[in-house]
Amino acid sequence: MKPVAIFRHSATEGPGYFATVLDAHRIPWRLTKIDAGEPVPEEPQAFSGLCFMGGPMSVNDDLPWIAPVLDLIRAAVRSEIPVIGHCLGGQLMAKALGGLVSRNPVKEIGWGTARAVEGDAAQRWLGELREFLAFHWHGETFSIPTGAARILESPFCANQAFALGPHLALQCHVEMTPELIRAWCRDWDKEVAALAKLTPSVQTPAQIIEDIEPRVRDLNAVADRLYARWIEGLRD
Repeated sequence: MKPVAIFRHSATEGPGYFATVLDAHRIPWRLTKIDAGEPVPEEPQAFSGLCFMGGPMSVNDDLPWIAPVLDLIRAAVRSEIPVIGHCLGGQLMAKALGGLVSRNPVKEIGWGTARAVEGDAAQRWLGELREFLAFHWHGETFSIPTGAARILESPFCANQAFALGPHLALQCHVEMTPELIRAWCRDWDKEVAALAKLTPSVQTPAQIIEDIEPRVRDLNAVADRLYARWIEGLRD
């Protein structure tokens, strides 16, 4: 099988549990370190699927790699090569497919409930799962591109995920490991520095790491379901 291409946009936002699942399914993968200046492939045909991780930047920033990434996502969708995006990755997918990325009403940082939206698409990706405790770390949000279906929402962000055929865009993070969470918490001060005060949508590092091991295990179980469905669409 061709490898899955994983794109990392920040050194602390690696593939996490997504890579663990690929390894468990014996699916090869290749990491492209955008943050280290590695080039974006021009065509997706060398890969069975594309995965885009998170990052602190905005898809609306004037960065040299954003336009090639958007082109690559559009080419993959045209070729029916599955794409999955996490947070920034989901926003890149939304923008590539004609959606908008803008400021969310509030920053959403920490653990919070994500709920399934009624519909066939949510049923296909989530089965009977109606809600779960997701991990969040974002200040922007995406609109739902034409033809895609919204499948997840949260109290602080209406658009937590959309699906389009074999493609899945996530605003929330299901790829987390305890190590990733602890690394992100070290940057918590920078994330909240511009806030006049903390809101219910923003948790402190102490709140975030409380019961971290069981919470991550439960999140991994949700990721297993979503990633298994996505893997079904991989190209040989």
